[in-house]
Order: sequence, then C-alpha cells, then structure tokens
Amino acid sequence: MKSSFFNPPVFLLAFCILLLSPQLLKGQEKIDSTQATISHSSKGFVFATGDKKFELQIAARLQFRFATPDDQNPVTFNDFTNLNSRLFKINRSRLKIGGHAYHPWLKYYFEYELGQGNLLDFRVMIEKWPWLKFKFGQWKVEFTRERFISSGEQQMVDRSLINREFTLDRQQGITAYGNLAGRGAANFSYWLAMLTGTGRAATFNDDNKLMYFGRLQWNFLGRVIPFSGGDVGISEKPAALIALAAVTNTSPYTRFSQSGGGQLVGYEPGSNGQYKIDQYQLETAFNYKGFSWVSELHRKYILNKGTNENTTLAGYYVQAGYFPHGIISGIPEKLEIAMRLSEYRPDLSIKANKQQEVAFAVNYFFQGHKNKLTAEITEFTFEDKDLLRQDETRIRVQWDISF
Repeated sequence: MKSSFFNPPVFLLAFCILLLSPQLLKGQEKIDSTQATISHSSKGFVFATGDKKFELQIAARLQFRFATPDDQNPVTFNDFTNLNSRLFKINRSRLKIGGHAYHPWLKYYFEYELGQGNLLDFRVMIEKWPWLKFKFGQWKVEFTRERFISSGEQQMVDRSLINREFTLDRQQGITAYGNLAGRGAANFSYWLAMLTGTGRAATFNDDNKLMYFGRLQWNFLGRVIPFSGGDVGISEKPAALIALAAVTNTSPYTRFSQSGGGQLVGYEPGSNGQYKIDQYQLETAFNYKGFSWVSELHRKYILNKGTNENTTLAGYYVQAGYFPHGIISGIPEKLEIAMRLSEYRPDLSIKANKQQEVAFAVNYFFQGHKNKLTAEITEFTFEDKDLLRQDETRIRVQWDISF
C-alpha cells in the first residue's frame, strides 16, 4: 500500500521552490522580496531571483476530447467491432515544472501526468555552449519529430497510425547534442545518446547492453525548425530540414510507450535480451508563410533470438498544413487546415498486409498552441491476406489549454 504522505506533484513543487530559494536554508538571512520577480510566459508562471541565478517555471495543461466511435487508433481487426461508442474524457492533465539553478545554462525539467499518476520527464540539462550540450535523466528520445513534439503542440488531434510501432518514447540515460550553426547550408543539429533501453520508469537493464541512438539533422536553409506542429508563427523566411536517425537495442521488448516496454501484435512477452532491434528513419520538414510539411519514412528490423526469426517492419506518414487566410482574406487568420496520410506494413515479406490512415483536421488557435480547438475526421483501412478488409471512420474534437 502506497504511503499517503508521498504526493509526487506536491513533492516536485516543494523541491523546486527550495531549489529556487537557497536563502531559505540560511536562517540568519532575511529575504528581500523586492528582488524577486513574478511573470507569465509561454512556459507558465515564472518566478526568478533578482540576480537571475534561480528561476522556476510552473505550468499546467489540460486536454479535453470527444471521440466516436472510438478514441484510440485500431491495432488489430478486432478493434473494428466497436462501432457504436461515444465518449468525452480528459485525455491528458499535465503538471510541468522547469527552470534553471545557479547558472542560466544549468537547467532542469519535470513533467507529471496527474490523471495516470506517472512521472514522465525528469532531466537536467547543461546548455552552456550551443554546439555542445548534455542531458541526463528521463525524456522522450529525439528519434522522431512526431513523437518528440509535445502532445499539446501537435498539428492533428494526436499522432499518426505508425507512432505506436516505431517510437522509442521515454528512456533513461545521457545524451550530447547541439547545433553547428554554420552559414546557410552549413547548419547542422545532432543528438548522440546512450540509454538503458528498457523504457520509462525502468530501474534495471536486462543485460549488459545499452541502447545507442543517433540523429543528424541538416538545416539546409540555415534556419532551425522548432519542435512544434505547423507554422503557427507564419514564418517570413523559409526553414527546412532533412534528418536521419538510427537506434540499436537488445531487450525483452519490441515496442515502447508512455507505460514503458511492451510488445507489438504477434510477439510474445520476451525474456532478457530476447529481441534485437535495429531501426532507422528518414525525416523531412518545411515551414514558410503559414504552410508546413513533415514526413517520416521508417524501417525496423526485429530479430527474435528465441526463434531465430527476422522480421522487417515499414511505415511512413506525410502531413501538411496551411493557414488559408494567406490567400483568402475572409477566412480567420487563426484558422489552419491540415491533412495526413500514413501507412504501416507489419511484415514486408507479406505484401497483402497493410494498415492505412487518411486524416483531415481544422485548428483554431485562440492563443497559439497554448489554447486551441481541433476537429478531425479520420479514415482507417486494414488489409490482411487471411482476413476481410476492414475500415472505419472516426471523428474527434479536442480542446487543449495551458495555464
């Protein structure tokens, strides 16, 4: 039975307040309140000391969703049988705490999911030099742009059909990263990481092997596209990227999610080191004057050491959005339309087996991604060599707001 004296959100808040105000530990000194500042920004409420050595940011985010006939993407053919349900729910409820301590370049960040009681992110970043930074702790690995972008800054209601199969999700470890800001086409970003490779909240490694990850991103127009969906800021200059990312890992798991390690459809729970996984993805993105484009092309190779079977998984998605006010002045400036096409192949050796998603969405941004309303309609189609083709049309409406 869990102790009632430990409340993770309260614990995190208390920890960060102490970190912000080390003077509290000195009983003899008085704190001059006129030296402290309180403000609000895109990162929430910001508390800072007068000397700017300590800063604390606190934010909360709520995501309200209506969906019919179901909310989750179908995974198997059995998921197409539930065609009459409707639901309203609080899909996400997050508490975010970040800032810096002692130096502006020594940063920290926590994120807690209140609804499920999960500590999602906890990390410390050393960001003194733009070209060489370090991160320690637990976070979403930067393997794919789609997964790394916050769920509150997605262009659609949620991520694509292929996210479940190819994401690395949250892992624990250390990474080095930075931006080599050369002029024009000489602008590159990179990430190199060593990770435990057993998912969120892992307290063990099943073998003596680590997960190794790398990503090289070419910002060939000389500007970096932020990890955010769409071109909400209506950029005046074009920005584009081509990225290649790769990972290798040995573990009992064939997939990862917010819950930690798990299995793809058709794979049994694994023993220590049973699954050897190598995967890579090629990614593109482009933003200019309200138009945005992003794509990912994936390959994933799974070796089951228990049966000595090799399987190749493949998938891709392409997504584009636009603020049509740019060509039709009567349309509201804050309204965006977006479309996505994705396809997943669970085994490339079986050509008849594939899953597809076609989605169309409309966004209205009251205050950028911090307060927006999204309506989306999606068509799913599953094909299998041994089963009848199945399809489903889903409608979702979502309000996402941050404080």
